[in-house]
Amino acid sequence: MAEDSPERVNALRRAIDHHAHRYYVLDDPQISDAEYDALWRELVALETAHPELVTPDSPTQRVAGAPAEGFVKVRHPAPVLSLGNAFTIEELYAWRDRLLRLLPEDQRADLAYVVEPKIDGLSVVLTYEAGRLVLGATRGDGEIGEDITLNLRAVRAAPLRIPVAEDAAAVAPPARIVVRGEAYTPIADFNRFNAKQEQTGERTYANPRNFAAGSVRQLDPRITATRPIRLWLYQILALVDGSRDVGSQWEALAYLRILGFPVEQRARRFVDFDAVVQYVEEWGQVERQRLPYEADGLVIKVDSFAMQARLGFVGKDPRWAVAFKYPAQEAITRLLDIRVNVGRTGSLNPYAVLEPVVVGGVTVSQATLHNEDYVRELDIRIGDTVAVKRAGEVIPQVLRVLPELRTGNEQAWEMPRTCPACGQPVERVPGEAATYCVNSACPAQLVRGVEHFVSRGAMDIDGFGIRQAELFVEEGLIQDLADIYYLDAARILALEGFGEKRVQNLMSAIEASKNRHSARLLTALGIRGVGEIVAEQLIDHYGSIDALRAATMDDLQAVSGIGPVLAQSIVDWFSKEPNQRLVARLQAAGVQTVAAPTQEGQSVQSLAGLTLVITGTLPSLSREQARDLIKAHGGKVSDSVSKNTDYVVAGESAGSKLDKARKLGIPILEEQGLRNLIAGA
Repeated sequence: MAEDSPERVNALRRAIDHHAHRYYVLDDPQISDAEYDALWRELVALETAHPELVTPDSPTQRVAGAPAEGFVKVRHPAPVLSLGNAFTIEELYAWRDRLLRLLPEDQRADLAYVVEPKIDGLSVVLTYEAGRLVLGATRGDGEIGEDITLNLRAVRAAPLRIPVAEDAAAVAPPARIVVRGEAYTPIADFNRFNAKQEQTGERTYANPRNFAAGSVRQLDPRITATRPIRLWLYQILALVDGSRDVGSQWEALAYLRILGFPVEQRARRFVDFDAVVQYVEEWGQVERQRLPYEADGLVIKVDSFAMQARLGFVGKDPRWAVAFKYPAQEAITRLLDIRVNVGRTGSLNPYAVLEPVVVGGVTVSQATLHNEDYVRELDIRIGDTVAVKRAGEVIPQVLRVLPELRTGNEQAWEMPRTCPACGQPVERVPGEAATYCVNSACPAQLVRGVEHFVSRGAMDIDGFGIRQAELFVEEGLIQDLADIYYLDAARILALEGFGEKRVQNLMSAIEASKNRHSARLLTALGIRGVGEIVAEQLIDHYGSIDALRAATMDDLQAVSGIGPVLAQSIVDWFSKEPNQRLVARLQAAGVQTVAAPTQEGQSVQSLAGLTLVITGTLPSLSREQARDLIKAHGGKVSDSVSKNTDYVVAGESAGSKLDKARKLGIPILEEQGLRNLIAGA
């Protein structure tokens, strides 16, 4: 087979589809990112050389076409139904009793139920013909939706061609299948995206549901492609396949998995309704809190399609399904004031002072307002009655205003023109959502900057936190970050609460931090947009902070993942004289600013080609130290356990990752075992 033949192109497409499915759907990658990228580059090269081989379902064609001027309306082949709700166990039993009255007595004993999480996202409908995605649409009013095909093609969890699952090689695609699902954003991905937006002064979003809906309905699919959107598919609306008879919801979910669609694994089937009720009660107390995405309840469906057809509908709601809704993690309260704090990058961040209210079992008296634009868009005023939400570990946030409850005494709010911490004028950079205090001597920035500098993800100075930062800045012991390494032990000893042993431990921790990897120092400097991953990329590329300081805009944009906004942020930071003086003082203090050279005779590649996962608390290494140790010896550290994991390094209180490693038969190491592996023992 020639290397540029159609057979090679098709083989590459199948391989890329397969591995994308493993990564985005099963969360169980089989190859490294570098190996996947190599397959991708080869396919792109072949299609560039032979454009006649390009097909619409090629993975290279996910994002194509110019931005649309608007969305075309499309009619669904079957109603995309809403659901009736139940809010109590009594209402759930009442729903079951109605089913029993409507079914013949001889069928009641055969009743079975499928229970699925009620995902809080945007309902979408995908149509495949001869195995190829030909149409993607929003739910709309249930009968007519909007054509968002180009956007859904940009979502990597949406197969362009089916079947793609690894056990589906012998399965022929149906002539036509229309499936319904939910586009959503995992909570962790949403928080990371918002944090990155905040770092660069761009717009942040209120909640994962609105973010996912807005991302999928972008007029430019290239924007959708940059957003962390996932899918769950859970319903077959239409199926034309003479060889397959799908007679129940449980069978439908199994068939969707075989075809390679992302299907939630938390669905359950029950034949006893009392067991359904028990599951609903337990799930709300435990499992709901563990979900990686937002869900406001469970959907209970009659399993048999024949029984569904017999039960029919009430208006637009099916009798055969009901959504059990848990108490909302929202509350209504009064917004007493809008205040502003100053972040470590100088950003002015508005927050709401609330009349205390219980949300999700926790009393909330403050909530984020994100930025000035968010306050304006929602027309939030001091004195307003507002809805507040708290989900999982997400910071409480003001969701919306209830303008119908206004009295006329509410006051509009404006961003201060001077910094509330130092009184200096503030600036809003054109094109950004954030307002900044540009005074490098601002005490609020300095305190937050010190807190970030000494944190675990940066220089990891044990015993040094926000309270010490506030105290040392207030006492004049720290006037810039480099002063951390010039602290006078005698002056600290004179402060209340500092004994000789405590001061000795603090000074030892500061001294030990001088040997941290230079990427940790770069993270600690607090350059806008430069977090741990970007810092590692930059130090790997340039080798030292001095070399990075000399880089131009063009140089920086040649580094993978560095765009013009981030490049400008780095150049601007190093161009300021106080920052140059700071780096010089850090170097003079002996802090590592150069990537540590390999010691003669040291086998730093003893973990080359190995992927390790760290879980639990190790005896003498922090999580960051263990990660750095593994990377320094050529290994790769992953956050999730999969078949590609070579070892799991486990300490105290190791959780589900350790359980999964045992199930997969992956070798488990204690800290000493890791050191032995590095030493070649």
